[in-house]
Amino acid sequence: MGDGWASDSLEARGVISMSSVTARHFETRKPISIQIEDDRIANISAADDDPGLPYVSTGFFDIQINGYDGRWFCSPDLTVEDVSHVARALLQRGITRFFPTLITAGFDALEHGFRTLQWATEQDPLVDATVAGYHLEGPYISAEDGPRGAHPLQHVRDADIEEFERLQAAAGGRIRLLTLAAESPGAPELIRHCRGTGVVVALGHMAAESEQIAAAVEAGAQLSTHLGNGAHGQLRRHPNYLWDQLAEDRLTASVIADGWHLPPAVLNSFLRCKTFDRLVLTCDVSGFGGCAPGVYAEGDVGVEVLEDGRIVVAGQRQFLAGSGATTGDCVVHMASATDLTLAESVHLATTAPARLFGEQLPQVAEGEAATFTLFRVSDDSSSFLPVQTYLNGQPVNAAN
Repeated sequence: MGDGWASDSLEARGVISMSSVTARHFETRKPISIQIEDDRIANISAADDDPGLPYVSTGFFDIQINGYDGRWFCSPDLTVEDVSHVARALLQRGITRFFPTLITAGFDALEHGFRTLQWATEQDPLVDATVAGYHLEGPYISAEDGPRGAHPLQHVRDADIEEFERLQAAAGGRIRLLTLAAESPGAPELIRHCRGTGVVVALGHMAAESEQIAAAVEAGAQLSTHLGNGAHGQLRRHPNYLWDQLAEDRLTASVIADGWHLPPAVLNSFLRCKTFDRLVLTCDVSGFGGCAPGVYAEGDVGVEVLEDGRIVVAGQRQFLAGSGATTGDCVVHMASATDLTLAESVHLATTAPARLFGEQLPQVAEGEAATFTLFRVSDDSSSFLPVQTYLNGQPVNAAN
């Protein structure tokens, strides 16, 4: 399934040896030496200071990954090789747990995607170790331009419990997150059904009225998917679905802090409204993340990768179509755009999503699984620079 386990580059620079890593702890910022035995952290001790040491943190957990490097999880031609390729590429960017995300499509394409993801987890131990579940974003969303985002109009449809269960069967029961529009006919019933089976339901890509949002929350919705995006370009000042979600304490919000989707003032406002305890970072990276500028198409989705890094719906410049950034980029930007520390921003991309889904991520502590990421931050605090990721004691080199 590909080679991602070499460690020559860092070993030659003296950062690691075959069984130890020296880095700066992301919380304390103190230099530490991590001793690894088999797949676990055997010992952590103080190390000599070196201004060039990378940070070490818990591996990132992202609940919305559409693909990467030209591979889309929603592709009707998705293969096990594609899934393996993306999982390894994400590890190189510090992401050790993620939800492959399938967006609005016809039933056959969604069924194929989920079956292929399941085959990949069964055939590739690395995929099985990194995939925490699946995210179905749509097809029960708004048909309106703006809220629909890059989702293909022809496949938008009403909420359907029977169809969802057929897709869940194809996914081996591993759909753990469903994003839908609160106004979709049948949405409250599907939300209640999902909550009864342990699936987290998020509101997103919607044009809902206040009463519809309230009904969805009463039915059990727990999350707002990429709040502030997948929305109209212009909204009435009040009421509108942004205020309704911000004021609802039962809704945690995921936000895309890539520097393009939300300006600093919006990130700060969301942070103050939702507080640190009800916010999650996601990159929502597109399947064209990591690709060169140009026009691309995947199935019914057409996008353009711009020179400045943005990915937009083809033919215009206003509506974004996922992100070109990955989770670490969002962590660093969130810390620079708000008054959060780097450590707090890391928590929004690790413990915050883990708490929402009942996950226990390995910590940088003795006795824990040796799964963590090493990274640097550029001198101007604007860029995430991946160094190396460890997965169960095995090193994966950064791609750049």
